[in-house]
Amino acid sequence: MKTDTAGVAAKKSMVIFLLKPGELTLKGGNRREFVRVLRRNLALVTPGTGAQVSGAGGRFYLRVPDAAAAPLVEERLARLYGITGWARARVCEKTPAALSAACAEEAAALYAAGARSFKVEARRTDKSFPLSSYQICAAAGDAVKEAIPGFKVDVNTPQAVLTVEVRERAYVYGAERRGLRGLPVGTSGRGLLLLSGGIDSPVAGCLMLGRGMGLDAVYFHAAPYTSEGARQKAITLARIAGGYGLGIRLFVTPFTEVQTRIKERAPEAWRTVLLRMAMMDCAGRMAKRLRARCLVTGESLAQVASQTVENIRCTESTAGLPVLRPLIGMDKEAIVERARAFGTYETSILPYEDCCVLFSPPHPVIKGRLDEAAALYQSLEIDGMVFAALKAAERIRCGFPGEGRILPAGGGLLP
Repeated sequence: MKTDTAGVAAKKSMVIFLLKPGELTLKGGNRREFVRVLRRNLALVTPGTGAQVSGAGGRFYLRVPDAAAAPLVEERLARLYGITGWARARVCEKTPAALSAACAEEAAALYAAGARSFKVEARRTDKSFPLSSYQICAAAGDAVKEAIPGFKVDVNTPQAVLTVEVRERAYVYGAERRGLRGLPVGTSGRGLLLLSGGIDSPVAGCLMLGRGMGLDAVYFHAAPYTSEGARQKAITLARIAGGYGLGIRLFVTPFTEVQTRIKERAPEAWRTVLLRMAMMDCAGRMAKRLRARCLVTGESLAQVASQTVENIRCTESTAGLPVLRPLIGMDKEAIVERARAFGTYETSILPYEDCCVLFSPPHPVIKGRLDEAAALYQSLEIDGMVFAALKAAERIRCGFPGEGRILPAGGGLLP
């Protein structure tokens, strides 16, 4: 007797996600490029799932051939910039009867999940469809009430919203998830994030990713003054941020010699400002080799002594590139709130201090003069040390396939 292997094999069920793009719909002549990058990013975050992307206008569709991969796809979509929201959608024929039947099926799933009241919303971009948006809502509502008598209509405060979209095909969906909005990562060039182990800089990086900027990151490590735990903390933060940015290359840069020289030669009150100047100097050189267009920091105006207007002017003077500070007008409470949302907070508060904290003077300079800062920095004679730190940086891939792999010293930055 012949065995029907096709009949015995478990049939994989197709899942279709309807995605709503964000700001890119407002773009003009360069909209095509934003769409291209978003489509590319969708493919990059769903490897191995067989997902296929279609659509290019007001909606994108992600077709996942195996329902078992759908939870992973949803997890990735939750961290993808460029979409305002998404939902698992039912696709049906563009007829009133098929649409009503699909609405009843989707409503049954919502009712089973615990919803007891609903309303219907409809969008009809295909004006050849015989029903208006209002008529679609009325017909769908009637179909749901007939199929599930206990499901009540509530147009003001419904527990569930049933959405119908009549486009090139007809789509019906219920539970819609909110996206991160923003711009697709990669549409605004690249920047280099100065990543510490604190709360602020990972948030700054995640916010810039939301403006479409791809990121690399640099972490300055001063062993033995900073522990291996502090280094691992920075790697973990880079991995979390990399999950929002299609991966981040983290450059762990040894800075012990630089800090020792500053401690030996600089006036105590100036140590933090001069250390920040050295970090900006090194980061600026690194960024140019990485072809990054700017530096990104987690500075917030007047949060600490090194972040007064005067001291910020001193520290950025050695950067050689624009310095973006997305947190500059935020208070600590707002930053902590963002850190919790991004998932970096619990790692940031682990008790491993970075080199800035360990070398912070008890009475730091508050309003440093630029000419004095430049003279003091010049007197340190650390150009060779900064170059050596740059050359010895180790590169770690974070937040994408191959993460955690440490490449040879220099990371390809220098011969």
